[in-house]
Amino acid sequence: MSLWQRITQQLQWPQQPPNSRNQSLSSLKRLVSLFLVGITLSLAVASCGSGTTNKGVELTLVSFAVTKAAHAAIIPKFVEQWQKEKGQTVTFSESYGGSGSQTRAVIDGLEADIVHLALALDTTKIEKAGLIQPGWEKEVPNGGIVSKSVAAIVTREGNPKNLKTWEDLAKDGVKVITADPKTSGVARWNFLAVWGSIIKTGGDDAKALDFTTKVYKNVPILTRDAREASDVFFKQSQGDALINYENEVILAGDKGEKLPYTIPQVNVSIDNPIAIVDKNVDKHGTREVAEAFVKFLYTPEAQREFAKAGFRPVDETVAKEAEFVKKYPAVKTLFTAQDLGGWGDIQKKFFDDGAAFDKIQGSIKR
Repeated sequence: MSLWQRITQQLQWPQQPPNSRNQSLSSLKRLVSLFLVGITLSLAVASCGSGTTNKGVELTLVSFAVTKAAHAAIIPKFVEQWQKEKGQTVTFSESYGGSGSQTRAVIDGLEADIVHLALALDTTKIEKAGLIQPGWEKEVPNGGIVSKSVAAIVTREGNPKNLKTWEDLAKDGVKVITADPKTSGVARWNFLAVWGSIIKTGGDDAKALDFTTKVYKNVPILTRDAREASDVFFKQSQGDALINYENEVILAGDKGEKLPYTIPQVNVSIDNPIAIVDKNVDKHGTREVAEAFVKFLYTPEAQREFAKAGFRPVDETVAKEAEFVKKYPAVKTLFTAQDLGGWGDIQKKFFDDGAAFDKIQGSIKR
C-alpha cells in the first residue's frame, strides 16, 4: 500500500471511540509527516537532477613535452571563458612526454580526450587503432595543424667552428648531436630537414642520401629522444652542434639560458596536429567542451601564447604582429612533410625497418 493510500484510508476512517480516534489521529500525523519528508526528498533529488548540466567537466589532454609551457598559459584562459559562457567549470588532466610514447600510451589505454602531438604520423596511428575517426584533419582549421616550428642548429658559445648551414654539419671534424629518428619525433623532423635541404635546392635522392650519410657519420651518439640529446650536448658537453626545435631554444632563452643558434634558410616546417579522440569523448560525454577547447586553440588569444612559448603562430594576423615578426625571422625556403610525399610515404621511405635511415646507419663504421 502506498503512503498516499494509507493517508487517504486514515482520512476516511469510520466513527470510533475517543481513544481509538486519538490513536488514529496520531497515526495520521505521523503519516503526514512522512509524506512531507518524501515530498522534500523528491524535490531535492529533482533539483539535483535539473542542475546536472552545471556540474564540472574534466578533459584529459595528452601532448608532446615541449608544449607544456604554452598550454599552461592557454588552459586558464579557456576555463575562464567557458565558465562565463556556459556556467560550467572545466578542469584538465594533462600528460606530457615524447610524442611517440604518448601515442603508444593512448593506444594502450590512456583515455585522452584531446591529443596534441609532434607529427601527423602519430595521430594517424591513433586513428588506425580505431580511437579517432578518419578525416580528423578536416574538422578543424589549417589541416589540423595548431602549432609549428622549424629546425635550429645550436652551437657552442662563440660558434668556434662557424656552423650556420646544414652543409657545415657534414664537414670533417664536426660532431653533431641529435636523437634517433626511429624513436623520436623531433629526430624525424631533423632528418627531413637535412635530407630536404638537398632535395629543395635541386638535388636528387642519390645526392640527398650521400649528404645525409655524411651528416650522420658526424653523429657520435643517437639519443632516445630530444631531451636526452639536449642533456648530452649541454650537461655532458659533447658535440659541436645540436639539432633541435627552434621553440625549445627560444623557451630555454626565456628561462635565462642564452643559447647561440642559427636557423638554416632551407628548412622544414615542423607541423604539430591537434585532434579529438572520438571514442573517448563519446565515452566521457565531453565532446562539446573538447571541441570548444580545440577551436579556442586557433584563436588569436591562444596563438599569441603559443608564440610567446616559442612556436611560430599558425594565425597569420598574429604572425604579422611586430613582436613576432622580430622573434621569428622568415625562412627563405620552407618545405613541409607533404612536399616530401606525406607521412605515409615518409615512413616507408625513411624510417621503416630496412628503409633509408637503416641503410645509412648500416654504412657507418663507428
